[in-house]
Amino acid sequence: MSFIEIKNVTKTFNNVDILKDVTMNIEEGSVLGILGRSGSGKSILINMLRGMKEYRPDKGHIIFNITICPQCMRVEPPSRENQTCKCGGQFQAQEVDFWNCDRKEFAAIRRRISIMLQRTFALYEDDTVIDNVLKSIEGMEGDEKIYRAIDLLEMAQMSHRITHIARDLSGGEKQRVVLARQMGKSPMLFLADEPTGTLDPQTAEQLHQTLIDVKNEGTTMVITSHWPEVMKKLSDNVIWLEKGEVIQEGDPDRVVKKFMDSVPLPEEIEAPQTGQPILNLEDVKKHYYSIERGVVKAVNGVDLSINHGEIFGIVGLSGAGKTTLSRLIYGLTDPSRGSIEMKLGEEWIDMTRAGPLYRGRVKPYLGILHQEYSLYPHRTVLENLTEAISLELPAEFAKMKSVYVLDAVGFPEDYARSLLNKYPDEMSGGERHRVALAQVLIKEPNVIILDEPTGTMDPITRIQVTDSIRRARNELDQTFVIISHDMDFVLDVCDRAAIMRGGQILKTGLPESIVEELTPKEKTKMLKKE
Repeated sequence: MSFIEIKNVTKTFNNVDILKDVTMNIEEGSVLGILGRSGSGKSILINMLRGMKEYRPDKGHIIFNITICPQCMRVEPPSRENQTCKCGGQFQAQEVDFWNCDRKEFAAIRRRISIMLQRTFALYEDDTVIDNVLKSIEGMEGDEKIYRAIDLLEMAQMSHRITHIARDLSGGEKQRVVLARQMGKSPMLFLADEPTGTLDPQTAEQLHQTLIDVKNEGTTMVITSHWPEVMKKLSDNVIWLEKGEVIQEGDPDRVVKKFMDSVPLPEEIEAPQTGQPILNLEDVKKHYYSIERGVVKAVNGVDLSINHGEIFGIVGLSGAGKTTLSRLIYGLTDPSRGSIEMKLGEEWIDMTRAGPLYRGRVKPYLGILHQEYSLYPHRTVLENLTEAISLELPAEFAKMKSVYVLDAVGFPEDYARSLLNKYPDEMSGGERHRVALAQVLIKEPNVIILDEPTGTMDPITRIQVTDSIRRARNELDQTFVIISHDMDFVLDVCDRAAIMRGGQILKTGLPESIVEELTPKEKTKMLKKE
């Protein structure tokens, strides 16, 4: 017996048949993909399955073969027949004509269906990510509820944004939090309507992987998409809708191939390694006045754009203006003139203006590791990563998050756990440096500025820090701005770089191209291996 039977369903809007005599079955635990162009009727069918009143079928029936607990009206899939409900009752099999049943049954089924709509975020905007997910979880309390929320955010690849405020997330991040919230309801049926339709390829791929994880948990899903690859990756069975009619049904590879043969597809473009700009500087200047030197043009007309997820290097000799530029980006110093904007969620925030709506709003999402970093010597690693930096978390969650971030900067998980109760003087210099980096990362900044991160490190520690930055970028989805005079390090770790000289940026490009711009003096002081 099928879980859901759609029988001869027709829906008309403005005398036009949007769905025409549609028939299909959905098996429990399977993923049904509904493929089709825009306007084919996919969203209409999804909203009909959700029970939205304006999408009531004009003809036909949607049958749910379910089990119901007669004591509390809890609804579950058919496989729960004769099992015991949490209230003590026993689930009984029942066939329900969804759009023609009594109001109590209709409401009971609707409560067990979750939906994820394209670009409809439905989050508590002023709450943190984890609070949004916690509010969706029913039937759990205390630590069990927290662990469940953490598991859901890991599944949604959002564990690196747990303490962020929802309104400050990007569109793709909000989409993944919505997914975690919907799965927090433990639905018997999960509906996703074009969940990646307006996302960039990199973010879309992340969401696809999350949906695969949902599928592996055994959740029954119906997903609509005009992306053939989504259907092939996620679906057990595919329906091809065209102008409201089922053109073909069956094996995803076969149906997708037929669809691709009939529809001209855009040229495939390889997904970029980094995202869209997250930080923009235009004509930024910082001039000082000195009695001895007169006007000092520390930064003199800098234009710069740094992309989300990028490791960007700013190189130059001492006095080139690198550190002043980093202080301008972080908001420690006000520019004499020019524009500095950072993207937070979907908004561009003016960093040159003080106050809670401007720089103050962005500062929690910026991190900086100064060249002369320091840890609190009389506090353990765990305390350095939490209490010492005013990060207040439940005790067990604090340990979990600390181990997660220590792992991201290169400590194996078991060793990371053993570090939590150590003091800074019990660790090597390289270990302390990585803990200092973890101290920046644990606050989940969007952009991290590292001022001369290699310093006077020995080669082994330098390699460890290189690996830590790469791993943090990949696992925590963060953007790095590296201020350095170590060109070898920049060649090893950065995606792009800019060279500064006399307060100006002379060239931006691949690190290898920046080497070509170095003067003999710069090569001597900045480049060891030629």
